[in-house]
Amino acid sequence: VIGQPAKSKRPKEPGENKIKPVNKKLKPKTPKMKERESADSSLKSQSMLTQVMDKGHFQKVAATLSLTAGQSIELRCKGSNVTWNYPSYLDTFKDSRLSIKQLDRYSQLILANSTAADTGEYSCWLQLCNGNKCRKDETKTGSTYIFFTDKEELFIPTPSYFEIVYLNPDKPAVIPCRVTTPSAKVTLHREFPAEEIEIDGTDIIYDAKKGFVVQHPTPDHKGIVYCKAESQGAPQISIKYHLLYVEVPKGPPSTTIAVSSNRARLSDRVHVICTVLGEPDVDVNFRWQYPGQESERPVIIQNFWRLINRGIGHTTRISKSVLLVEDFEDTDVGNYVCIAQNLQGETTVATKVEL
Repeated sequence: VIGQPAKSKRPKEPGENKIKPVNKKLKPKTPKMKERESADSSLKSQSMLTQVMDKGHFQKVAATLSLTAGQSIELRCKGSNVTWNYPSYLDTFKDSRLSIKQLDRYSQLILANSTAADTGEYSCWLQLCNGNKCRKDETKTGSTYIFFTDKEELFIPTPSYFEIVYLNPDKPAVIPCRVTTPSAKVTLHREFPAEEIEIDGTDIIYDAKKGFVVQHPTPDHKGIVYCKAESQGAPQISIKYHLLYVEVPKGPPSTTIAVSSNRARLSDRVHVICTVLGEPDVDVNFRWQYPGQESERPVIIQNFWRLINRGIGHTTRISKSVLLVEDFEDTDVGNYVCIAQNLQGETTVATKVEL
């Protein structure tokens, strides 16, 4: 009789010992799960995006994928209103190899018969729409960078054999010799004097997804350069890049206006010229207001731009808009107003023409 309670006590003690550590373990588990959630928040972007594998299997995409050129790929992005981004040239040439379909629960992107030129970022996001206005849902995006490797094309093919890269003193410059094989060894070379440029990993770094990044451009970096890549075979040379150093003040367009004559006679040809000096890679838009505008008086307006060298390797873009009145009349007398606009703002200038 005495032995029975002793037997019943023995299993309780180990049972109690088992329960206690379980309770202890549960306490740290909750913060660990929270930590994992916050750590995984950076991976949420990938969870929207899946790759369709053989036999109907699906796989969440990694930050980078490496496929052989010639393969086809199918990506799916969860959501009922999805927008895609992919290498822009596929749009430029309206490539029939690319198809996108929006279905009920996901959007499907298929790229058939891939080429080295398709290498780049593929991303998707949900659109939040209110009536006609839509915006990107920053919390629901997915992206991957796909290398389509090709032994014959180590560098991503480009439509031109020469490209201009502007060196601004206040922002990094990118020499975009991107490769199709992430493991390729890439070096940077100056054409004259012929030499390999040292890559220290600080001032100039190499990123297979971008190219060479010059962190703090100076006039010493200007000149003509090219890249060389090696990967299990003969080295390949990229196109040439002309590095132009730029130093112009940022801000709204620096604008001037001039007229062929402030006093015109009837039947004269009158030119009004609006000129902007600015950064080489910053576009300028022009608008005009002139006396005969409301009566739809015919005028000719021409816009053009060119690069000019201002010495010491500094390059500036000169943009012009020319308004031409071919047969001056009474209705053409008055103020001619030019409004020049860039991303930083707009500048208005005016001049008067009288009889």
